[in-house]
Amino acid sequence: MDTIRIHNMSFYGHHGVDATERDLGGQFHVDVELGLDLRPAGESDQVADTVDYKAVYELVAEIQHSRRFRLLEAFAHAIAGAILSRFNVEQVTVRVRKASVPLGGLIDHAEVEITRQRE
Repeated sequence: MDTIRIHNMSFYGHHGVDATERDLGGQFHVDVELGLDLRPAGESDQVADTVDYKAVYELVAEIQHSRRFRLLEAFAHAIAGAILSRFNVEQVTVRVRKASVPLGGLIDHAEVEITRQRE
């Protein structure tokens, strides 16, 4: 299986467990890894034989803006499910990072990673 990676898609969103986090919003970063056979695209050099990166970005942005997630896990799960249903990929790994997580101390970010496969 081959891999397409799109790293560090950045969004300002209103997600979080606490109401204050959802009201104020914050920075979120998303990576996706798409597992599929890239031989057809390598041979044809045609976008139709691969996954359109812009379409993936637009889907992630749409999900990010469409609702307020309490958990990074739910946000990542929604992205993975949408990618599997919309694109011809066998597997997807999604990483969602949130900066400025209120944990009572300084951290760079919190991150969730999930992998889902086509059934």
